[in-house]
Amino acid sequence: MFAQLYQNLILKNPKAVFVLLIITVLSFGYFSKDFRLDASSETLLIEGDPDLAYLQEVTERYGSKDFLVLTYSPLGSFEDDETIINLQLLKSKIEKLSWVESVITVIDVPLLKSTDEPLMERLKNYKTLVHPEIDKKRGFEEILNSPIYQDYVISKDGKTSGIVVYLKQDKRLKDYIKIKNDFYNQSISSTLSKIDKKKYSSFIKEYEEYKNLYNQRNHQNINEIRDVISKHSGNATIHLGGIPMIADDMMTYIKNDIVIFGIGVFVFIIITLWLIFRNIKWVIMPLLGCATSVIIMVGLLGFLGWKVTVISSNFIALMLILNMAMNIHVTVRFLQLKKEFTDLPTKEIVFNAADKMFMPILYTVLTTICAFLSLLFSGIKPIIDFGWMMTLGLTVSIIVTFSLLPALLSIFTQNENIEVSDSQKSIITNALGNFSKNNTKFIFGFTILVFVMSVYGISKLQVENSFINYFDESTEIYKGMKKIDDELGGTTTLDLILKFPTQKKSKNTEEDEFSEWEEEEENNKDKSKYWFTRNKIDKIIKAHEYLDSLPEIGKVLSFGSIIKVAEDLNKKQLQSLEIAVLYSKIPEEIKKEIISPYISVENDEARISARIKDSLEDLRRNDLIKKINLELNAKVGIEKDEFKLAGVVILFNNLLQSLFKSQILTLGVVMLGISFMFFILFRNITVSIIGVVPNFIAAFFILGIIGILEIPLDMMTITIAAITIGIA
Repeated sequence: MFAQLYQNLILKNPKAVFVLLIITVLSFGYFSKDFRLDASSETLLIEGDPDLAYLQEVTERYGSKDFLVLTYSPLGSFEDDETIINLQLLKSKIEKLSWVESVITVIDVPLLKSTDEPLMERLKNYKTLVHPEIDKKRGFEEILNSPIYQDYVISKDGKTSGIVVYLKQDKRLKDYIKIKNDFYNQSISSTLSKIDKKKYSSFIKEYEEYKNLYNQRNHQNINEIRDVISKHSGNATIHLGGIPMIADDMMTYIKNDIVIFGIGVFVFIIITLWLIFRNIKWVIMPLLGCATSVIIMVGLLGFLGWKVTVISSNFIALMLILNMAMNIHVTVRFLQLKKEFTDLPTKEIVFNAADKMFMPILYTVLTTICAFLSLLFSGIKPIIDFGWMMTLGLTVSIIVTFSLLPALLSIFTQNENIEVSDSQKSIITNALGNFSKNNTKFIFGFTILVFVMSVYGISKLQVENSFINYFDESTEIYKGMKKIDDELGGTTTLDLILKFPTQKKSKNTEEDEFSEWEEEEENNKDKSKYWFTRNKIDKIIKAHEYLDSLPEIGKVLSFGSIIKVAEDLNKKQLQSLEIAVLYSKIPEEIKKEIISPYISVENDEARISARIKDSLEDLRRNDLIKKINLELNAKVGIEKDEFKLAGVVILFNNLLQSLFKSQILTLGVVMLGISFMFFILFRNITVSIIGVVPNFIAAFFILGIIGILEIPLDMMTITIAAITIGIA
């Protein structure tokens, strides 16, 4: 019945089908204007990750701004007036950019040891390197040896400075993200009503539109600051870094990947078709099928609002390859039947070719879809989207293959005598076939060896990679990140949040000195006056020093850094009362920059901010996180419920661990699914096993090689298993 319907609809009306497909292509071509790319950090997060929710809470509590980082390596010294003037000019130009809120450089660092005034006077009337009364050499030495600023705004060798460019906050985008998170949390805790779902759907469209506008503005901003940098690079080597810049450059890379891979595969298809058919007509018709599938798919993505990320940027190349295979199968079958049944009408031959090839291609598509659907177990949105994109793409491809190609064959070969040259046995496949028949034992033995090696290689797989390694050494991203990693304290962030017990009335030693304040506290509600105790400070310093001792960690900053500076100035250890007085006397401008990000008096917490040296070859994030969690308790003596780790490192590690669990452990599920499909197709268990085993030997072998060669599995390489199984 289906065959008859297909014949009546497609083969008896090929011109109508052709016109309908042209209209479809033009329609979806229109929607391709909404085709979007996305390289934002949220595409690399696990939705619903509790560590993400906690990081958002920490960010809200301690404050966070989007920023760019410039590494500035002048030809002269930072003690020279010329270098300071050049840096002032660069800072001034950047500050004039409409989207910049503030700029912090080495010449803005408050100097506290470069004068002989009393401490409180220094705090109130601090000076910087640009102040005319400051001894430049003495001031620079202070910055260079400062526990706060060394490896932060100045490298140890004093040759490179970091320039931090804080961006004006986009309050509207922040509000959108909060609403989006609230909707998601509501959907987790309770089922959304129909009205809420409708509101959410409307909101998402509005959010995506604004996000696209934000990305366009960000691209313009990056171009503006690069223009400023280019005009000041004559007297210094300057590299640009920071998440906004990386996100913008990633968008460019994704666009280039789509164009380069797409064109490369398209040329490959043309060459392949020509080598197979040696006739321009048989090159053009399958090529039209491939192009039609891709245009419709791009339009569908635009219509559905699905964004292409760095993970799914190769979907066009994969679609072209898989679609080409379908077109070649049908075309070759048509030519074979045309040669065999010369007296049959062309439409009948087209129908027989399509009929003969439909079930094999359908099962090929279904097994490939099954492999790509394994990506849905990752829990990571861009990888899930890639799985759905390939599923939708393969569905589009098979529909186009069995509608457009038969229509083209019916129209353009209707009254034409086609000469088909005698086919010869393939030398390669013939040789392999004979070898297989004559060396069965060797092949089985070699297969067992390959399987054992693959299992060994899979056992050595690691889910680890440095973000910096995704980029070529010639790129601005790599140069900037490498410079920051090597000379300015590391790139990716790790926060340690220390939780202190709520202050209670006590008669113990140092707590006694606060007894006279308790009555005042009741009146003034000023918790900070009694919050600072030596016990808290010592715990912060011990945790700080522990993190600082780890080779994988670069710069560490905390309230302990401030205390070290103050104790160095005072030439003695500060006690609780002195720390509280110091805290109350520090100017709000300085407090906001160097204290508030590390202390939350209201929540009885302290934050220690560390940065990881992401480019270390032997960096193992998961092992490092486990080690810190263990040793903070065992070595430093902090109870497990008194601290928690947060930061980009935690989120990236969660992503990698989720990839490993979801992909490697679900290969068995994919094997069962494909085996079941083979059983339905062949109705024979033995034949089904014979059909499925070579596919998974190929996948295991690829994964085994990756493990043996110590190539880490990450969000890029993890899809290799699905692609291998799918194509096999």
